[in-house]
Amino acid sequence: MLGAAIVAAAVLCATFAPVLAPYNPTLAEFAATLRPPTSAHPFGTDQLGRDVLSRVIFGARISLLVGAVTVFVAGVIGCGFGLLAGYLGGWLGAAVMRLADVQLSFPFILLALTINAVLGAGFRNIMLSLAVAGWPLYVRVVRGEILALRHRDYVQAAVATGAGSGRVMRRHVLPNVATPIIVVSTLQVSQFIIAEATISFLGFGIQPPTAAWGTMVSDGRNYIFFAWWLSAFPGAALALTALGVNLLGDWLRDTLDPRLRT
Repeated sequence: MLGAAIVAAAVLCATFAPVLAPYNPTLAEFAATLRPPTSAHPFGTDQLGRDVLSRVIFGARISLLVGAVTVFVAGVIGCGFGLLAGYLGGWLGAAVMRLADVQLSFPFILLALTINAVLGAGFRNIMLSLAVAGWPLYVRVVRGEILALRHRDYVQAAVATGAGSGRVMRRHVLPNVATPIIVVSTLQVSQFIIAEATISFLGFGIQPPTAAWGTMVSDGRNYIFFAWWLSAFPGAALALTALGVNLLGDWLRDTLDPRLRT
């Protein structure tokens, strides 16, 4: 329930950011630079006089959108290759798994950062780089489940009735691997949110003046000794959102997996 509440609050902030934010997140007010938290600015102001609370609220849009879109794209690619590798097997399955193994041998954040550096900074490129770096996890999960399912009686019965490989995978195999896919996708949202913040922190992701939590933490590090709120509040929002998504993913795993109910 705590995870669901945190995720719901983040979604509400992202959806109704123009209504909830008390100020324009990109409007500079040089007469109010680096002011500590007050009633007028509960999270203080940054080096350009922008309201930190407003920027944190708008930053939820970037983080949640990156997390959702990249998980969807990586899931579609990974599940497609996982179905082919697990059900058809042969040289195609071996080639897919060797490609996934090679990619998994590189650290995830380093691979995503390298791809993003090649593609260039920007919102679209950071989502593409994270999706390309994240699809092998789905391949391994889906292939492992399908290897256990393809010899089940109902699958063999469908094959015996003359159903083609495409129909068997779509109607009989894929629905039975939906549960682990949902759980992995939920848990990977937080990984992608943190990865986006890391890449933006290093200067290869979302560029100013767009409000993004990683960029805000990076901008605040130069003022950390006398303006702690610049990095503390966006960092806390990032940590809470990742915690909420992880708690929600753990709950889904416990709820959808019948083996954990015994």
